[in-house]
Amino acid sequence: MAILVNEKTKAIIQGITGESGIRFVTRMQEFGSPPVAGVTPGKGGQDVQGVPVYDTVAELVRDHRVDWSSINVPAAFVKDAVYEAIDAGIKNVFIYAERVPIHDEMEMMAYAERLGVTIVGPNTPGIVSPGKFRLGGLGGARDYVSEIFTPGPVGLVSRSGGMTSTIAYYLSRSGLGQTTGFGCGGDAIIGTPFKKALKLFEKDPETKAMVMFGEIGTSYEEEAAQFIKSGGCTKPVVAFVAGKNALPGFRFGHAGALVMKGRGTYEGKIAALAAAGVRIAYTLRDIPRMVKEALEMPQ
Repeated sequence: MAILVNEKTKAIIQGITGESGIRFVTRMQEFGSPPVAGVTPGKGGQDVQGVPVYDTVAELVRDHRVDWSSINVPAAFVKDAVYEAIDAGIKNVFIYAERVPIHDEMEMMAYAERLGVTIVGPNTPGIVSPGKFRLGGLGGARDYVSEIFTPGPVGLVSRSGGMTSTIAYYLSRSGLGQTTGFGCGGDAIIGTPFKKALKLFEKDPETKAMVMFGEIGTSYEEEAAQFIKSGGCTKPVVAFVAGKNALPGFRFGHAGALVMKGRGTYEGKIAALAAAGVRIAYTLRDIPRMVKEALEMPQ
């Protein structure tokens, strides 16, 4: 099985005629999971590499079944695009843009939660269920993605898109394929943080172990640790936390990677995860070995 996306998933792209929208069309088509349609206001009736374009999501859903919408619009317009997708009845939304205004993020998450809608992101490059579906551009070009992501028993969730691919590559080279790998998002407020991801992997019978790539800032790792400690996650988890040597208040790329007033520190995250029984990796190369130990597999 897989979480979030599978071989039956139908996805669209809002902002399909923009640079990132066109790139996502290419990457998804290469993987064999093309978007069924896209939306750009004022460009209805056109197509992008054979994918039909509509003026509105409401028009699109009259012609197509849609499970996911990928939001590929500038950060300032993300909230309107998300509301348009939700109001058209789409139950899963993926947000590519980073540094979405924080109050917009708060409003979107509250609206989605009230209506039972799943949001992944903001600031995430994609979701891959190997051999089944790719939403977005995670894993890069066709020549790389099938080498990076391979089918297997490991669930992978990461705050960093690049590190999602890097860890998947290390796992795959060690014979550890993945059920699903995805970037949950690097912004300060995201729709599917680690706790929610672990819940999804816990329910998936084919996921036997999980890998988390965290970083300084926010309390998502600590919340996941509490969830594990309370018995919500019974499968083995291996975690890596980036930012060991970052100074307080230092921002290193992601909007959410900011330590302030003692919250979100590297030391606090490591302590919380270790206390919950999570296996802590201190280098990326440790991860496959620790997963194999957890699964009692030959090294």
